[in-house]
Amino acid sequence: MKLLFICTHNRCRSILAEAVTNHFGQSVLVAKSAGSQPVGEVHPLSLKSLSEANISTTGLTSQSWNDLESWQPDVVITVCDSAAGESCPLWFGDSLKVHWGLVDPSRMEGSEAEIAKAFQQTIELLKARIEQLLILEVASSDKKHWTAIFQQLGEH
Repeated sequence: MKLLFICTHNRCRSILAEAVTNHFGQSVLVAKSAGSQPVGEVHPLSLKSLSEANISTTGLTSQSWNDLESWQPDVVITVCDSAAGESCPLWFGDSLKVHWGLVDPSRMEGSEAEIAKAFQQTIELLKARIEQLLILEVASSDKKHWTAIFQQLGEH
C-alpha cells in the first residue's frame, strides 16, 4: 500500500511520517512525502530526531507534490491543517484522502530538551499509527473499509 504524506512545506511532519512509515511499514506500507509549497530543505531537527531514533534519513528531501505525479498513492494523508484545506492536484485521482493533524514540533518553543521531546512524541505517535495499520492488515483489506480505519487513527 502506497501512502503519500502531505504538509505545506514538506520539511517536518510529512518527512517524519515518510521515514517512520518506511522504517516500520515492513514493506507492506511504503511512503513518500511532499508539499504544496515545499521549502527545499528538510528541517535539521527532523533529521536529527530520526537519526536518534535509529530511523534512516537516506533520500529524504523537501519536494513538491507535482514531483510525484507518476507515483499514484493509494492513500493521501495530510498532516497539517493548512494542507488539509488546500485543493489537491487532479492526479491524486481516486486516492483516498484523509487528515491526520499533527502538532508541528518545529514550531515548539521551549528548551532544547522540550523541543527534542516534541519531535520524539511525534515519531512515537506516527509509529503507533503505522503499527496499527499493520495489525489491522489494512493493505489487504477491502478498500471500502480504508476510510474508517484511517480516519479513526487520525483522531487518536
